[in-house]
Amino acid sequence: MRMKKTAITLMALGLLVAGLYLARAPISLAIAKRVAAQRLGSDPMRDLPDGLHVAVCGAGSPMPDDKRGGPCTLVMAGKQMFVFDSGNTSARNINKMGFNAGLIDGIFITHFHSDHIDGLGELLLQRWVSKPNSEPVPVYGPEGIDTVVNGFLQAYSLDRGYRVAHHGDAVLPNKGFGAIPKSFGLQDDKATVVFENADTRITAFSVSHAPIHPAVGYQIRYKDRVMVISGDTTPSAHVQREAQGVDLLVHEAMSTELMTFLQEGAHEAKRDKLEQLMKDIVNYHTTPQEAATIASKANVNFLLLNHVAPPLPLPGLVDVFLKGTAEIFKGKIQVAKDGDMLSLPAGQKVIQTSNRF
Repeated sequence: MRMKKTAITLMALGLLVAGLYLARAPISLAIAKRVAAQRLGSDPMRDLPDGLHVAVCGAGSPMPDDKRGGPCTLVMAGKQMFVFDSGNTSARNINKMGFNAGLIDGIFITHFHSDHIDGLGELLLQRWVSKPNSEPVPVYGPEGIDTVVNGFLQAYSLDRGYRVAHHGDAVLPNKGFGAIPKSFGLQDDKATVVFENADTRITAFSVSHAPIHPAVGYQIRYKDRVMVISGDTTPSAHVQREAQGVDLLVHEAMSTELMTFLQEGAHEAKRDKLEQLMKDIVNYHTTPQEAATIASKANVNFLLLNHVAPPLPLPGLVDVFLKGTAEIFKGKIQVAKDGDMLSLPAGQKVIQTSNRF
């Protein structure tokens, strides 16, 4: 009798599974419709507490990394949305995290290496099509930003015409397309104010990324919360100065130990030029241990390592990447990956972490 009941139960389960399999298309369609409606109708910024919020839209370097796209940091200061650098996954990851690129109020570029700007054209396009903005977005950067921005505007000029002709100016306002370059100068002895209003102040400062010049980092202050983005640099006294006592330091990091493995691999493959390239790039970046030293000397609360190089495809490699940092810096250290989010509510000292992927 028990065997008979078991057989009937298994048969019923089999029929249920078969029925679900046959109905997979309509079920999936119903779920997709619901998700699309929820996604397009959501406004994550509305639900964030007042403060600074940092979402990683690109934590990597030019090296392919499944967990980390090209450099991009989304910063929300109150109800303002800013983007710092625009690597190749910027627009897609901002959308994937649920944020609306049409709400971007400003873009800030640290320097003009390709991996920091190669997603700028698509980001400008997505800002234009995601919300009927009547004005282009300002793009801030040191001397040279005009060349970069105007180059992208020229490259997208035909596409702009196609889309306005297809959708009409009421849907895609022609005058809202693109960007306005905002160039600023630099001073070695102090930071330069590049954006300011009642509650927000963004300053730029020079960093050491020779022979790339100019190269800058940024300090972002919203009410009583403060963060610094280092940009690409060797260990810099300017970063330490601007990061003094801040809540969050977002600092680039490259492991020389792990880069050695790539050099050796290129040597064994007899790829001489690639081997030399791998040797060259370590001399204008900062190791995780050096970043930890800066964070310790500056007395910051939280160190987020980004522009992570080389890629870390295996969990154990993160431990190798961070080796020795905990002895140097006693605060919280995190190796960034795409989708990571840090929230710094105004009027508090806490930093809340999550991932939006």
